[in-house]
Amino acid sequence: MIRYILGAKGAGKTKWLIDHANEDHEGGNGNIAFVEVDDDHIFSLDYNVRLINATEYNLTNLDEFYGFLSGMFAMDYDLEKVYVDGMYKVMDLSIEDLKDLANRLETLGMENRQIYINVNYVEADFPEELKQYAQEVSLEG
Repeated sequence: MIRYILGAKGAGKTKWLIDHANEDHEGGNGNIAFVEVDDDHIFSLDYNVRLINATEYNLTNLDEFYGFLSGMFAMDYDLEKVYVDGMYKVMDLSIEDLKDLANRLETLGMENRQIYINVNYVEADFPEELKQYAQEVSLEG
């Protein structure tokens, strides 16, 4: 399952990702990974959550990002959830890219795996065909 985390700048998307990654580690059986474009949150995450700095892998486009995610799941059968923060800072993730990524990830057999990706969109600007993958967060809730 893929879930795009939506919200305006400053709405708390990163905090939501960190909080949920930490909570999921506490209550889950599988491995949890947190992918970001810097190491700013190294002390916010539980030390058992695998922190990966995506800039070390020179990800610049959708194909590379998809290959990176696929490789993570291929390498670790116990990888249950992946939280991705800030990829839009290092690569363009257009609406068409998000549609393509959702379609590709669905073919991987993600029944027992989840990916949460922070994107720089709000629900009002998100197309209807992607809303099934969307969850908007805000500081109020």
